Amino acid sequence: MAELIQGVSWAGVISGAIGAFLLGWLWYSPKLFGPKWAEGVGVQMGDANEMPKAAMFFQLLGLFLVSWLVGVTAVSDALLTIILAVVGFSVMGYAGGLFRKNSAYARGVDAGYWVASVVVMVICQGIF
Repeated sequence: MAELIQGVSWAGVISGAIGAFLLGWLWYSPKLFGPKWAEGVGVQMGDANEMPKAAMFFQLLGLFLVSWLVGVTAVSDALLTIILAVVGFSVMGYAGGLFRKNSAYARGVDAGYWVASVVVMVICQGIF
């Protein structure tokens, strides 16, 4: 259990999770990939008053956990492990999009977000 907390940069973990969350806000916004992504997954984009609060909470929780994983791999000099994990999770997410019959564009946007999020997390670990 100690390997999960000992030496982990909590500033890096928290800033990585928040940075990745903010990246997602921009990534899926009308300014970037949002409208075409929403069309590809069969949802309608709403305004800020219609934000799915539960989904956003679990997104932030999940990002925190992944950022923590990045922190643990950074401490143990195993950052290549996180690359393997991100590739694996991105492929699984892509496969899930295929099952849901999401468009190729939407699947690519989702996979790209995961890769970009982990890059943010790794950078935050390097800074803090």
